[in-house]
Amino acid sequence: MAVPKRKTSPSRRGMRRSHDALSAEAFHECSNCGELKRPHMLCNACGHYNGREVIAVGL
Repeated sequence: MAVPKRKTSPSRRGMRRSHDALSAEAFHECSNCGELKRPHMLCNACGHYNGREVIAVGL
């Protein structure tokens, strides 16, 4: 079984964990209706994606 030969210093531990932070989710404005949507996803408000209507959304 692998066992550490030396104690990991707080600095080295922190450097290892530097990439573990959560990033904020990205949102973009829909080009058709202006609602916020996730990038590369269909707009839930109007049904448009990449400048064209993919699904019909209506009330």
